[in-house]
Amino acid sequence: MSAVLDEKKTEYEAVGPAFTKEQMLKVRAEVRGIINEIPGFCKPGMVEEDAVEKARELLASHGMVRGWHDVYVRFGTNTLKTFGEDSDPGMVLKENDIILVDIGPVWEEWEGDGGDTFIVGTAPEMQKCADAARSLFHTVRKKWEGTGINGKELYEFAVEEAKSLGYELNMDLSGHRISDFPHAAIYDGPMADVEFKPAPLLWVLEIHIRNPSGGYGAFYEDMLLDDSYFA
Repeated sequence: MSAVLDEKKTEYEAVGPAFTKEQMLKVRAEVRGIINEIPGFCKPGMVEEDAVEKARELLASHGMVRGWHDVYVRFGTNTLKTFGEDSDPGMVLKENDIILVDIGPVWEEWEGDGGDTFIVGTAPEMQKCADAARSLFHTVRKKWEGTGINGKELYEFAVEEAKSLGYELNMDLSGHRISDFPHAAIYDGPMADVEFKPAPLLWVLEIHIRNPSGGYGAFYEDMLLDDSYFA
């Protein structure tokens, strides 16, 4: 690695005074648990805005009363939306439908971030899309773990892998830093722009794919960590 890239890696992977591995992993565990609870109260006939409010209440019950980004619980065609884009209002969850969850809470001084996609009822093609997002996440993560590949190359690989599965990868969601709050004071750009290998624990890998015929998408997001954390 060149001296310039060494400097960039040092700059972009700096942490604040509160950063500890143990606390970051503790918040990650809380976030994954909350993500998996959210679909439990999402019932057919529910309006998306009500699901978001219930998700906020659930986060608050875990002491996560603020977030470094908004709470996203999206139904149906709103799962095609990119990060920061408003959902179409009044989206009602159908009997056979898809739910995308993306939360970025702050617990005390530490950031959490994660997402997943869930199916209600019987929707085989939607389930296939959700499974593909999860599978692609791990394919890309293993590529990172097993090579010296940099962030830019990692997402170039992800684009091609998504195509091979029959989906389009949304590059507006292409990974980012995570840290003690706020990571944006260190680096606020995408992981897909960095030309060094991202270090574990300091970055999240985001996979948002869209069904090419439209109608829905799927999302999976978690920290860049080795296989031992996904057993």
